[in-house]
Amino acid sequence: MKRFLVVLVVASMALTTSLLGVTTIKFMNFSSADANAMYLEEMRKIFEEQNPDIKVQIETVGFGDYFTKLMTVVAGGNAPDAFELNYENFYTYAKKGVLLNLNDLVATSGFDTSVLNEKALYAFSEGGVQYGLPFSFSNVVLIYNKDLFDKAGVEYPTDDWTWADELEAAKKIRALDAMAFGVYQPVQFWEFYKMVQQNGGSILNEDRTAFTLNTPQNVETLQFMVDRILKYNVMPDDAQMAGMGDWDLFEVERIGMIVTGTWAFSTFKNSCDFEWDIAVEPGNTGKATHFFANGLAISKDSKNVDAAFRWISFLSGDLDVAKIRIEAGWELPPVTYPEIIELYKQTTPPASKEVVFRSLDYLVTPPVIEQFNEMADIVNRHLEAARYGDKTPQKALDDAQAELEKAIKLN
Repeated sequence: MKRFLVVLVVASMALTTSLLGVTTIKFMNFSSADANAMYLEEMRKIFEEQNPDIKVQIETVGFGDYFTKLMTVVAGGNAPDAFELNYENFYTYAKKGVLLNLNDLVATSGFDTSVLNEKALYAFSEGGVQYGLPFSFSNVVLIYNKDLFDKAGVEYPTDDWTWADELEAAKKIRALDAMAFGVYQPVQFWEFYKMVQQNGGSILNEDRTAFTLNTPQNVETLQFMVDRILKYNVMPDDAQMAGMGDWDLFEVERIGMIVTGTWAFSTFKNSCDFEWDIAVEPGNTGKATHFFANGLAISKDSKNVDAAFRWISFLSGDLDVAKIRIEAGWELPPVTYPEIIELYKQTTPPASKEVVFRSLDYLVTPPVIEQFNEMADIVNRHLEAARYGDKTPQKALDDAQAELEKAIKLN
């Protein structure tokens, strides 16, 4: 009996010693929700095999609830060691001082940031301090139904297309059938901030000290956006959509063109029974397209900084992680490995994957300020009034400008 107890104690001590050598970190994210969870789990397994002294506890929260929960745990002093932030919210968290300065870790860890897309890396810095590493990034393109273009006798879009070219094609597709529409592009803040830059406008002045919402260029932009619904009806109104989403309408061949993100490729690849391809977004006086990015940050209160940095640098720059992303169609990995770029181009449809990289020449970032969400909500309410014809574009933007100036103090 005594011998048995001795063996048991020795085994227990060995187990305890083993556990003491393992660091467990907590990681919270939103982008692996639903179908992508299996891919993040695959990444975790590879990481833990390469780093047997680290265990990663993953918590995934849907995007709709993610930032409410993150704010709650951060405020309560229970922030995870590492967590995901999109570009828009990153700026707010950096300003609040809750993120760890990564400069020293980047310098001493041996992590080679040159393998990362320069724009994606820079997005998660502020004032010369690297507060995060890029996790993924994506942009927006014009996706079009080749079959509807053929039926309408319209040439396929090119990089040189303007708003006028798009509108003329949309009119011809609209003429095919009472239930066929030429284009879908939401009248909301996310499209508006980009489209004004396609027309020489902006939401803020250059040093972000004043709003510039109701300039002539911006009024012209909003007029074009609402005219596609209210004047030409090449874009469906709510009644004509009949409760369907824009992707749904594209999939059943009721929309000829849709302006949406590259993350749609994996869905359309499996759901569209027709030929489709992509083109660079049309512009008016210039070109502009969205830059969306998700980053990885470490809490400044983390007790496991080194382990957390090994985890986020793995997710950001590892070749195996990048391959998993490409094969899953889970946004663009933020890396510049030639083999990854080539693999991405070869993964079709769409056939014209090179368009994604040509579009990178026209990326514009959201006009981030500390009260970004409040700004977006205010602008959206007034854009909606113009969309439904309750206000003229001039009135909508005049009212939005006045409300922004009253509600938000800029630096």
